[in-house]
Amino acid sequence: MLFDVVTVAAMGQPFERIRWRAVSTLSGGEQKRLVLELLLRGSADILLLDEPDNYLDVPGKTWLEGQLRESPKTVLLISHDRELLNQCASHVIAVELGAVGNTVWVHGGGFATFHDARADRFSRLEELGRRWDEEHVKLKELVLSLKVKAKFNDGLASRYQAAQTRLRKFEEAGPPIAVPREQSVRMRLTGGRTAKRAVVCESLELTGLTKPFDGEVWFGERLAVLGANGSGKSHLLRLLALGGSDPDIEHQPVGEVEILPVRHSGSARLGARVRPGWFAQTHVRPDLSGRTLLDILHRGDERRTGLPREQAARVLDRYELAEASEQDFDTLSGGQQARFQILLLELSGATMLLLDEPTDNLDLASAEALEVGLNRFEGTVVAVTHDRWFTRGFDRFWVFRADGTVEETPEPVWEAW
Repeated sequence: MLFDVVTVAAMGQPFERIRWRAVSTLSGGEQKRLVLELLLRGSADILLLDEPDNYLDVPGKTWLEGQLRESPKTVLLISHDRELLNQCASHVIAVELGAVGNTVWVHGGGFATFHDARADRFSRLEELGRRWDEEHVKLKELVLSLKVKAKFNDGLASRYQAAQTRLRKFEEAGPPIAVPREQSVRMRLTGGRTAKRAVVCESLELTGLTKPFDGEVWFGERLAVLGANGSGKSHLLRLLALGGSDPDIEHQPVGEVEILPVRHSGSARLGARVRPGWFAQTHVRPDLSGRTLLDILHRGDERRTGLPREQAARVLDRYELAEASEQDFDTLSGGQQARFQILLLELSGATMLLLDEPTDNLDLASAEALEVGLNRFEGTVVAVTHDRWFTRGFDRFWVFRADGTVEETPEPVWEAW
């Protein structure tokens, strides 16, 4: 029976045993796995999957990649997970922005070659547009020249009419496809010099989550924190965002966001001139609620100087948020809220960025802009992430394991947490 096969594969139990269990009692990952198992094993020949990797942990994403590669079905997949796209997509459909409406372009190769192919296409379209403009100018000049000459030479009247017809048909055919408008997010994360040792953990134990561990993070390093959900990764970021186990004025967090205390023993100390800036995964920001983006930037806060409205508008434009400037923060999409929080970090003067799943809601262009911004950031970055593509830009990796141990690994570890 199909249902038995699906529930055993997804949850390890036969259908009869769990058939009356409310779906609302399942985790997001369990719900997603059940639906995907049913679709992949079902009779449909074509699957339409909208962000199927959401709520799946990395082992779950790896399972999905294998299933999609091996499935004989035709799959139309929407995803922001670049590693999943790289592993599974045989073709890439790009929805492109245009002045008179959006269009689509199909790249007949995988994600690994998509960016170069798209750049080549844009270059070709730009060249075709330039040639059309040049030809248009020549035809108009020819018509004008023949019009003047035909007044004094009746023998040129037919050539003048032919040139007019040629110009009319040329204009009716219209120019080639215009170069699509690319989303342009430009992040200018600056940072600043701090002590060589930005973070020092000694016998640090996050109560009920980890065993005591030691660790150091040096100025300028990019540290990725990996592990299963609920293992204490976000708690570590919150503790550092509060200024460590013994905070002082120098280490006060930037911004007015409320950060809940973290129960712990041992110590986590921040180095001199380290100012933590925290990016919250949930985007729950009571300090921003009910306020427009322009108002937030204009008024500033206790630690961030307000901007003149014209300058605030320019900054929002760099983050592709100009059209949302008069919207309340609460009404923004998840991706817009994420970009705005990164913008506040840019303006805050933070010298250490603490990023909790920063790419979760970002589209591909925004995620790539964040990576460029972090590469230019003069400071330390500590990020909790399940984004395998994103971790390619990191130097070191701390893995929070299920048994409570925390250890450093030379490469990302996604299995056997």
